[in-house]
Amino acid sequence: MGVTAHGVGTARAFEVHPVSGAFAGLAMALAAFLTALMLPPLFEWMGWR
Repeated sequence: MGVTAHGVGTARAFEVHPVSGAFAGLAMALAAFLTALMLPPLFEWMGWR
């Protein structure tokens, strides 16, 4: 549900202005990348492995 909402918001941002849509897409991609990069070490540190 959350990813779908962010995708719809990004599509809406592209309708408003191409630059705002580009930044919205970049923000989504960076958030996904940082989550994938930081969660495994965090889980290991917390002992959730």
